[in-house]
Amino acid sequence: MWIIILIVVVLVILYVISTYNGLVVARNKVKDQFSQIDVQLKRRFDLIPNLVETVKGYAKHESETLEKVIQARNNYANAKTDSEKIEASNEMSRGVMNIMALAENYPDLKANTNFVDLQNQLKDVEDKISYARQFYNDSVLMYNNKIEMFPSNLIASIFKFTKEAFFEAEEKERENVKVKF
Repeated sequence: MWIIILIVVVLVILYVISTYNGLVVARNKVKDQFSQIDVQLKRRFDLIPNLVETVKGYAKHESETLEKVIQARNNYANAKTDSEKIEASNEMSRGVMNIMALAENYPDLKANTNFVDLQNQLKDVEDKISYARQFYNDSVLMYNNKIEMFPSNLIASIFKFTKEAFFEAEEKERENVKVKF
């Protein structure tokens, strides 16, 4: 009888340890995936001054657009929390899109090899940011599922594991695009 009780207690302890370790691994994967987004945002952060300087020479009277991009970059540099970084990242995305739109009004700028190179590098970084966000959201989904599903939710609540937020698009990005010819 004691042997059966001992076996059950050992199995319960092994289950708790295994579930706890699985939750820790999932939480750390979420943090790792967010840091991958951060790495790509840093690359974009470093490219923006070069892009702004290149555009300044061609579009001197477009200073408001350029100042907004610089302000968004500064907001990212001063961000303290993940949510502040996400918001600053979204601001930088809007600013970069505005700079790219400026190029349509300046044929000489579109032909400038420095601008084209920077534009290609930014496109590459934006693609990597998109992929990193996708991997982050996949990791958050797996982690949140572990926290919410029975019986691992019992272990998660005992050890105070909390849900993580998804990286979501802003409302402006969800609106239908209006195409005019």
